[in-house]
This record gives sequence, structure tokens and C-alpha cells, in this order.
Amino acid sequence: MTVEPLKVAIVAGEESGDLLGADLIAALKVMTGRQIQLVGLGGRHLEALGLKPAFDASEIALMGFSAVLAGLPRLIRRIGQTAALIAAENPDCLITIDSPDFSLRVAKKVRAANPNIPIIHYVCPSVWAWRPGRAPAMKPHVDHILCILPFEAKALERLDGPPGTYVGHRLSHDADVLRAATEQAAPRDLSENREKTLLLLPGSRRGEVRKLLEPFGETVTVLAERGHKMRLLLPTVPHVAEFVRATVSSWPQQPEIILDAVRKWQAFGEADAALIASGTVSLELALSGVPMVSTYKLDPVAKLLQKLITTWSALLPNLIADRVLVTEFYDIYVRPQNLARQVEALWSDGGLRAWQKDGFAEVRRRMATERPAGEIAASVVLGEIGKRRQAENRSA
Repeated sequence: MTVEPLKVAIVAGEESGDLLGADLIAALKVMTGRQIQLVGLGGRHLEALGLKPAFDASEIALMGFSAVLAGLPRLIRRIGQTAALIAAENPDCLITIDSPDFSLRVAKKVRAANPNIPIIHYVCPSVWAWRPGRAPAMKPHVDHILCILPFEAKALERLDGPPGTYVGHRLSHDADVLRAATEQAAPRDLSENREKTLLLLPGSRRGEVRKLLEPFGETVTVLAERGHKMRLLLPTVPHVAEFVRATVSSWPQQPEIILDAVRKWQAFGEADAALIASGTVSLELALSGVPMVSTYKLDPVAKLLQKLITTWSALLPNLIADRVLVTEFYDIYVRPQNLARQVEALWSDGGLRAWQKDGFAEVRRRMATERPAGEIAASVVLGEIGKRRQAENRSA
């Protein structure tokens, strides 16, 4: 007897979401032993699994208020187009991935047009950080949320959102992270006269790089004036590389500018400490075991919105450990004399370094899962599909 394919609708606008979706679909295929028929929206990884996107997913991968406002008419049109396509296809389920401003609007329209389709959203919106009212607002049109941070499922329950399941984070099983963590765990000479390696991570967006490179350079100058011998490593991304090169050319000591991904992870293993722009990189560093000092400078729009922020920390390692592991310096507190002394404390084999290292080990423990994220996510999806079939059988 021929087994029908499992028809799965999917909406993934970002490269990271496309990767998560591909892992999930691959796991579904293995677990069910069935072909998976894909409809909807995604990138090259989902296309390799048979998806023919309704349109180019890069159209919805917009960053920043101005870009979203400029593209708003097209986004509204694409939301309606995507939802109509999925509702008409009547898939076994809909999986929306990240990009909540787009994908959750699609989910809402699909639920209105075809209420029987189970809807699962992958990557919990940061309702625990700001705009907590989004959690209960998702409940009518999202049946389950696949969470990538271990505290999110409880946050959804507390905020009366849809049920959530922690499936794990790709970084927990990433081979590069594991190699860097192994190197960081090995004994290293932190004696006073030894040359230290400082990892500089000023961000990936031009605005944040512009705001932070100057105080980072001044921090390096202070460290040199205080007698430290240093090796500077500065991983960056191609679209800001020329700006970075031009800015650091006036520094008294030139960093190694790194664009290669393999070399970046080598640098994570070599670093004695890191000076960073707050962001996802803090989780990469924590899982790699690299002690760090975190900084950020708010832009004018973010300053206006900061009253809406409800979380006690902007750093994921702090939130996951539920205690302050890494001190956060922001705006007027991004002072080179202070940052230099923080780096010095991490360069010595003392209390602050040990506190962070122990805390990062706790972060790894809390994020650990017995199975890869794709497999756990696929199990949840199959559970939601099973509920639909049970409901259909009862009504038959």
C-alpha cells in the first residue's frame, strides 16, 4: 500500500530559520518514514528538501524600523498571499519560524481561513523581555511554541501564552563551539608577564560598530599604558570590514581582523578574555567558555522604547543562569578606564574569572538536551498533527 506524503506548510524568512526548518523536516522524514511535501516559504536549505517557495524569502528579512516601514505595503500583500496559499493547500500542519511580525500574522490569517490546521511556531518571540502581552495574543492562532532557550516555556506559562517546549539551541551541539570549549577548558598560563589574548567583538551592524570601536580602542590603549602585552583578535563581517580596518588603523596596536568563520572559532579557543557588544555572541562565548565584558549603546529609538523592557538583563547567559555572570556596561558607563580594569580581572586567575567560568558551565548544563533540536521539534509537531486526527475521528 502506498503511503501518502505528509504535507507540511512552512514559513521561514531568515537564513537561521531556514536552517532550523530544514533540520526539523529532515527529522520528520526519518521519524515517519514518509515523504514530506512542502509548501510555503523558505530558503536554500528547505529548497534542497523539495520546497518551491511562493516568492523570494529575502523579501521579508527586513531589519530596523525604517526598512519595515518602507516595505510595509509589500509585506501586507505577501502576508495575505502566503496565508491564502497555505489555507487552500490544507496541509497536515503549519510551521512558522521566527520573523514573528510576518509569520505570526500569516498564522492568524490561516487560522481564520482554515481552523483545522495545527499551527506550531518555532523560536519563541522575546515576550519575556518586552511586550509580554504578545504571549496571550498568540494563543488563539498558535497551538504550540518550540523554544530555543530553556526558560522560555515557563515564561509562556506565566504570561498565559500558548504551551511551549524547550527543544534546544543549535549552538549546544555545534562542533565549532565544542572545539572552542575544549580549548578553553585546558590549563593556560595566566601569569602577569605573559602576553594575553583579547578578543574584540564590536557587533555586526554598522551603527553599533561605529559607537563601540572608539571606546574599545581607548580600552586597548589604557591596557597598554598599564603595562600589558597583548595580542588583539577582531572577528567581523564583510559589510563592515572596511569601516573596521579604517577605524583601527589609528590604534597604537593593530588587531588581527578576522573574516573567515574557521579562524573566528579558533580565536574563540585562543582568547583569554573578550570585550563585546551585547548580543547573541554572548551565548556563543559562554558556551565556548570565554570570559567576557559586555557593552552596548542604545540608539535614539531604543532609548524611547526602553521603558517597555521587562527583563532584568540583556545578556542571554545571565538570563539562562538566572544570576549575574557578566556585568553589562551601557551608554555613559562604557568607560575605557573601567573596561580595562574589568579585562584585567578576567586576565588573572582570580575570583571574577572563576565566577564566569563556573556560571558558563551551568549555562551549558541548563541548555543540554538528550536529542538534537530537530528531533525534539519533530516529535512536538507529530503530536500536534495527532491531536488534529483524533479530533477529526471524533467528529466523523
